[in-house]
Amino acid sequence: MLFTADHDDIRRSLQKFIAAEINPHVDEWEKADIFPAHELFKKMGSLGFLGLNKPVEFGGSGLDYSYALMMAEELGAITCGGVPMAIGVQTDMATPALARFGSDEVRREFLSPSISGDFVACIGVSEPGAGSDVASIKTNARSDGDDYVINGGKMWITNGTQADWICLLANTGDGPVHRNKSLICVPMKSKGVNVARKLDKMGMRSSDTAQIFFDDVRVPKRNRIGEEGKGFTYQMIQFQEERLWGAAACLKSHEYIIDQTIQYTRNRKAFGQSILDNQVVHFKLAEMQTEVELLRALIYRAAEALVAGEDVTRLATMAKLKAGRLGRELTDACLQYWGGMGFTNETPVSRAYRDSRLTSIGGGADEVMLMVLCKMMGTLPGSKGNA
Repeated sequence: MLFTADHDDIRRSLQKFIAAEINPHVDEWEKADIFPAHELFKKMGSLGFLGLNKPVEFGGSGLDYSYALMMAEELGAITCGGVPMAIGVQTDMATPALARFGSDEVRREFLSPSISGDFVACIGVSEPGAGSDVASIKTNARSDGDDYVINGGKMWITNGTQADWICLLANTGDGPVHRNKSLICVPMKSKGVNVARKLDKMGMRSSDTAQIFFDDVRVPKRNRIGEEGKGFTYQMIQFQEERLWGAAACLKSHEYIIDQTIQYTRNRKAFGQSILDNQVVHFKLAEMQTEVELLRALIYRAAEALVAGEDVTRLATMAKLKAGRLGRELTDACLQYWGGMGFTNETPVSRAYRDSRLTSIGGGADEVMLMVLCKMMGTLPGSKGNA
């Protein structure tokens, strides 16, 4: 069994926190196009939510990955996508490689305050010309004595305008593209770091997303995570947790939209009966609920394998692909049943429709997930695969 009574205790605490400290403010944060990350993360850090599976010696709880997955699923109960995504960046996207491969010195400087909520973190991989194609990034960290001098830019950086540090993927050598990159912890207050603009997004309105430039930014080499040249490998490992997190965070949000649609269509009348009484509607909602449960089973299977120390690239990729596809189908179907009200910004289904669209793009587009799977199946042209 993946979850125990200990999981349930933390789950209940998190549910109470979301109900008291997050959901009452979501509408306000959505209108403001930002939420107070430092304030919220400090509250979460004080309760231990930001380091469930992080090392005890750096302030974490030292639990296994199943606890982090449980938290990701519960964050889906937040009534928007932007806030849980920002929390996920802090816990499962910017910090896993640091926790696993960072030196004690760099973990004390960046991981500990991220777990306590004193620091807000962001992850710097994507660039204007290299989104899902991670190997093609151009940001460069030139060696200069005991320092790196960084030049380049990053795009679509969640938490970017509020972050204290960025887990930056940069080229640190001239070798093969999969072996010339390193992950580096860069303080956002460093000279030469320029948050150029806050992006105006279709959805995820409450999270801040930035374009960032680096102009001769000097950081000590001791800020590097693990070995030089291993950054691409570390990031691929980090992607396993990111993609599982992204899939798990969809589950409760999908169920919430199904429930809201049931309530609305039960009360909305057309042609002498409720919309819900139409077979096409209640059958479709039953089908969507079934799809959510199938996705949950796949995610739980992947989490169990990850806890057991297995490589879950295949399962995490499948889960992420399915979550994105399901989010698009489910929210589109439900929005249709809301009729004209579904096309207004005041309904939960329209927010979910906008927010869920990112799942098929962020963390690797659907097409990249399919390429990964085809490579593993040996069906990608030019690939021998692992099958």
